[in-house]
Amino acid sequence: MSHYLHDEKVKELELIANKARELLIEELVAAGSGHTAGPLGMADIFTALYFHVLKHDPKNPKWEERDWLFLSNGHITPIRYVSMAQAGYFPIEELKTLRKFGTRLQGHPERERLPGVESTSGPLGSGLSQAAGVAHAMRMDGKKNRVYCIMSDGEHDAGNLWEAIMFAGKYRLSNLTGIIDRNNIQIDGMTEDIMPLESLRAKYEAFNWHVLEVDGHNTERFVDAIEEAKAVYEKPTVLIAHTIPGKGIPEIEFDYRWHGNPPGSGPTDVFKDKATQGRDMLAKLRTLGGKIKSEHE
Repeated sequence: MSHYLHDEKVKELELIANKARELLIEELVAAGSGHTAGPLGMADIFTALYFHVLKHDPKNPKWEERDWLFLSNGHITPIRYVSMAQAGYFPIEELKTLRKFGTRLQGHPERERLPGVESTSGPLGSGLSQAAGVAHAMRMDGKKNRVYCIMSDGEHDAGNLWEAIMFAGKYRLSNLTGIIDRNNIQIDGMTEDIMPLESLRAKYEAFNWHVLEVDGHNTERFVDAIEEAKAVYEKPTVLIAHTIPGKGIPEIEFDYRWHGNPPGSGPTDVFKDKATQGRDMLAKLRTLGGKIKSEHE
């Protein structure tokens, strides 16, 4: 499959990503709990992965030649569920069961509940260890599968993540690509106030990783970086993807208070009526932040 992105494909992916943001808000409103800012910020990346980058088959999730996608920061899984539903892993209507009793769509993903989910994640900092282990096993078995691991920036506070970074660097796992959601927020505030992370580039390079920094909302640049990672020999690659938390809803962008709050439970200084926060956010998404008239008006 060609990975060249022509203008029509870029536009198609942008439309899918914006629809994903709408489905996300509806999903969170139905659940009454869950994370808002991070999932909105990662909609473009998950869309690019599921609709262009990954070798995968929704009808055969255990396909032997598939790429493996690990989600270390499991709390942003609502947007992964949306992308999986859009790609055909399960009906879109099932998104409304997020966090309900007995659902396959738990608040943090569980491997044995939902086909297509490679690992259970909840404790931050552990996903890269799982991904690096699989990548090393693939290398030992002579397999060509690629392994991707999405991480938050805040979980780099965890020591076990750095053990995985050392491991992958030591074994030169060029079949492993890490993707950091560098949105600069965590649940209690800004990352550089709570536990400064910079320079992330220099730290990864010191552990023998190839480092690329990209705009996480520029699909063409993101795909180019993924392709560069495939061309790097005998080093794992990490993409530091700079994203805007709350992307698509200007009133909540870069506001860490929306890290763990769903519409209906968020602060009221912008969307004052908690009962209509979800509806108001959808209106913003459908009008591109108020830049165009809504067909719903």
